[in-house]
Amino acid sequence: MLSRVLVAEGGNQLSKRLNVLNGTDFIRMVEMGAEQLRQNADKVNALNVFPVPDGDTGTNMNLTFTSGVEELRRRPSSHIGKAAEALAKGLLMGARGNSGVILSQLFRGFAKSVANMDEVNAEQLAAAFQQGVDMAYKAVVKPVEGTILSVAKEAAKQGVHHVKRHSDIQSLMNEIQNKATEALAHTPEQLPVLKQVGVVDAGGQGLLYIYNGFVHALSDADIDMTYTVVERVPSSVRYLAVPPKVIGRASNNDKQPGQHEPVSAQAKLATEDIVYGYCTEFMVTLNAHKTKARPFEEHDFRERLSAFGDSLLVVSDDDLVRVHIHAEYPGTVMNAAMEYGELSRIKIENMRDQHTHILMEELELAEQSHHVDDTASASLLTPHVLQEAVKLKRFGFVAISAGTGISGIFKSLGVDQVIHGGQSMNPSTEDIVQAVNQIDALTVFVLPNNSNILLAAEQAVQLIEGKTLVVIPTHTIPQGIAAMIAFQENEEPEINVKLMQQAADQVESGAVTYAVRDTTLDDLDIKQGDYIGLHNNKIMTADKDLLTACSALIDSLLASGGEVVTIYTGEEANEEQSQQLVQYIEQTYSDVEVEIHRGGQPVYFYIVSAE
Repeated sequence: MLSRVLVAEGGNQLSKRLNVLNGTDFIRMVEMGAEQLRQNADKVNALNVFPVPDGDTGTNMNLTFTSGVEELRRRPSSHIGKAAEALAKGLLMGARGNSGVILSQLFRGFAKSVANMDEVNAEQLAAAFQQGVDMAYKAVVKPVEGTILSVAKEAAKQGVHHVKRHSDIQSLMNEIQNKATEALAHTPEQLPVLKQVGVVDAGGQGLLYIYNGFVHALSDADIDMTYTVVERVPSSVRYLAVPPKVIGRASNNDKQPGQHEPVSAQAKLATEDIVYGYCTEFMVTLNAHKTKARPFEEHDFRERLSAFGDSLLVVSDDDLVRVHIHAEYPGTVMNAAMEYGELSRIKIENMRDQHTHILMEELELAEQSHHVDDTASASLLTPHVLQEAVKLKRFGFVAISAGTGISGIFKSLGVDQVIHGGQSMNPSTEDIVQAVNQIDALTVFVLPNNSNILLAAEQAVQLIEGKTLVVIPTHTIPQGIAAMIAFQENEEPEINVKLMQQAADQVESGAVTYAVRDTTLDDLDIKQGDYIGLHNNKIMTADKDLLTACSALIDSLLASGGEVVTIYTGEEANEEQSQQLVQYIEQTYSDVEVEIHRGGQPVYFYIVSAE
């Protein structure tokens, strides 16, 4: 139960009043806010329209806030400063998408404001919300009004003004919620794309659901999950400020026969309007295992990455930096970031593919409508309009990969679907078919990247309908990466098959693992536990010393020449030994350039390519 005192107001009437808030109170607020957001995530998803369709805002906010709640439950405290710090840490580590990162910063600033406090009064709570807004605006390189930022800003500003006259925490939270509702209703007037589509900002709506949970927690009331949808009038859009209602679909009275009102706001945008096609997220551990890492200065880091795309958010905390950006070439962004440290938690999503999926789903719904009339008002979508909008791209890609680092590289090169597999975990033909069917493309290339997977991939060709499936017979990860680099968007499929195959054939592939049993092969005596080096899948060296086996493999790979050696470190690779391997190459082959990436693959200490 929250800590309350009874005070006299208006004669002899008594009302409950909360004057201070501690960590236990705060945890209940957060849990109810999280539950409110979770149950309404789909409604928030349907509103997502800014700045371009890059996934589901409601899902991203929900997963982000859930991460914060989980951390808070692991580290509960009646000290509000410690409780808020736990929430902020969990939010930062689990932040997903633009909206999730902003949400994490709102509560990161909040936590810093109350860091040394056992409990807070209304004035201190209002100041914490305000500091959260300040922190969030700082994280966004180019803040845009009409978004979650505007909703949070107006609500916090009203809260600071309110506590000048009132000291009741519950009335403060009510005021913040009411102002947030009013600000949310105003977002279409601030951001033209929202007004064009007829919705409010998705991130702002998600924040309002959280605030609504806070209010219910303070009143000890159960959350009423029955909400009315504010209807959209196509000719004159009116935005009503009634919390926590959603502005969305058109009234049935306004629809013409045969028209289909999109469930998702994204269906009203054109795929070709997406300038930067890949939603890219990752974390940088500063100076991790890098002796020559570039010094990190947040402002310069932001400026450098802003040249590669838009919707950039950079959040730094101690030795961690979280990055979110919409970019056309994610690999370029990550290469720049790797100069500062080591990358992790890489996630790259093709926003054009996501948008096409949405349009196709809307098309299916529209085609189920009766009495289709293609001459109906353009303010709503007809099957004909949707069919025109759904344009299959020419090419798509599926790659089999092992390790988060290598998977991230494939995605940065344009691979749509990465199937996790490889040695000892071969995907089935069905797995490959399912991945291919998720890609809306006329021609889909499959890169098996393993001899044991090639046959399953070839079997998938017989099971695909409605598109052309081409298997490039890559036998190793380096061959698959080389094939993707060689692909030319403007060439015909037949030309690309030749280009990709030629590139794969020119790569010398190596790998280092360990022997699981004693054997003799090609006069090579191998003992269990020996480190073995494979050159183009053939065992050519074995030794009890890892570096000796690696050096012999490098010598074999470069026997016929080569200009670049690329090393992908496995999950069991030792950083010191990796640097010794790099030094060996640099000292022995002075004209050879060495690149090293964290592949994260199991089984193989190193995967190596020479070109």
